[in-house]
Amino acid sequence: MSLYILLIGPPLLVYTLITRNPDPIYWAGVKGVMFFVRAVGVRVRVQSLERIPAGVCLFAANHTSSADAPAVVGAIPRRIAILLKESLFKWPIVGQAFSSAHFIPVNRSARESAISSVEKATEALKAGQSFLIYPEGTRSPDGRLQEFKKGAAVMAIKAGVPIVPMACTGAHRIMGKRSLVIHPGEISVEFLEPIDASNYSVEERDVLNERVRMAMAAALPPDQRPLDFPGATAEPAAS
Repeated sequence: MSLYILLIGPPLLVYTLITRNPDPIYWAGVKGVMFFVRAVGVRVRVQSLERIPAGVCLFAANHTSSADAPAVVGAIPRRIAILLKESLFKWPIVGQAFSSAHFIPVNRSARESAISSVEKATEALKAGQSFLIYPEGTRSPDGRLQEFKKGAAVMAIKAGVPIVPMACTGAHRIMGKRSLVIHPGEISVEFLEPIDASNYSVEERDVLNERVRMAMAAALPPDQRPLDFPGATAEPAAS
């Protein structure tokens, strides 16, 4: 993977700088990562692509593992931008590629900086750029859906775009939080029914947030649902 980045990254960065077209570097990154994910025995099953609206939208996915990022991004059939933690932009070549693809850094420890990042993403949404966001804000330690931050709901309401919830299943078994070990297996990514955020005001952001979270929880297996959600189980489901 490192060799692939060193060989492909610099020429595509130069191309993007000259042409201002981020598509080649974006798709080279996505296709390259997906190739290596499959090479280590990870299968990605994508369901319900037909639910994705034709226009600009905000994709919202649960976050359980480093393994779910390539699965979720690889499942989305269009170029999207992502709100990513600021430290990732410091990686050589990869960080420049993120910037070239119009990803937006977020400093989650500084509230004002985080709000500014959300505002930049909202303006990009209004300008026609679809985004992916993880409403939980950080990876779940056990694969179970956590509480949501309010940024995704506010972005979608202010931009007047639909939210497309995504339910990602099984990634935490492929690669645990803070683990570098990858286990072969299957990750399932399901697109859920879009929710029209233009029907909500900013004052109703908590209502929209909860609606998205409940839709996502209902689509997850019992061991990944919040413990207070109907049908949730405390123990992992049998394989």
